[in-house]
Amino acid sequence: MRKVIVSSVLLTLLLVTLIPYGCTNKKPEPVDTLQSDSMIADTSANDSAESVIAETPMPKAADELFDDFVFNFAANRKLQKKRVVFPLPVYRNGKLEKKIDKDEWKMEHFFMRQEYYTLIFDNHRQKEVVKDTTIDHVVVEKIFFKMKTVQQFLFNRINGEWMMTSINYKPLYQNQNASFLKFYERFAVDSAFQVQSMADEVEFTAPDPEDDFSTISGVIVPQQWSDFKPGLIPSGVIYNILYGQKYTESNRKIFIIRGIANGLEMEMDFKLIGGRWKLVKFNS
Repeated sequence: MRKVIVSSVLLTLLLVTLIPYGCTNKKPEPVDTLQSDSMIADTSANDSAESVIAETPMPKAADELFDDFVFNFAANRKLQKKRVVFPLPVYRNGKLEKKIDKDEWKMEHFFMRQEYYTLIFDNHRQKEVVKDTTIDHVVVEKIFFKMKTVQQFLFNRINGEWMMTSINYKPLYQNQNASFLKFYERFAVDSAFQVQSMADEVEFTAPDPEDDFSTISGVIVPQQWSDFKPGLIPSGVIYNILYGQKYTESNRKIFIIRGIANGLEMEMDFKLIGGRWKLVKFNS
């Protein structure tokens, strides 16, 4: 059964009620620009939603889990300005490029307008870090595949409150997941390459088309990919959240796509086989 993503029940209800997202198989149009999301014209519905959320004080408990905090942060303009350390340093390739004053700050919506975000892990144990209330450092990455650039938003928990402390721009090749992301950039858009990048047999779990509350499981071969292919394989620009997990030169990557208030969750398990990344399992 598909999972609802936001941990806080109150926040989930707010988002489901106020933000007009739906779970569809239509891919969002990527916007490959280094400008803030605020440069994209806001819809009246989103403005209304943010207005209501802005008037609802964020519960203190939301600072315990970063997931609960970041949804408030991305939708609440007043809260966002309070939770950015100004003047905010911006680094490019490790060197200080500028500092952003409070009156220069533009609202950053992160993945709220894109309807999903991603997670990358080396193993299933690392997935538990998402629920860890002791972590005090998280990085939200905005990955621009075409521009080969990663914009990193760094958050630290200071005196019990999550704060954005800096923005870093780095070349994609320097990313901790550079090898996998280079592979995934092509995998996301090339159907033939997807088939070539499958193990001889791929385990799968998917919704039962005849029962909305059940799933079906089995094994497919590459030739069956078009019949079972998940409906959303994002490309262009993706948001990835690092909860402090330490990446290594692993021969495995677990790529998770999580929807915003639409119940979407897809997980793809890749392994290096013969020096090439291969899809060995997926859940949708």
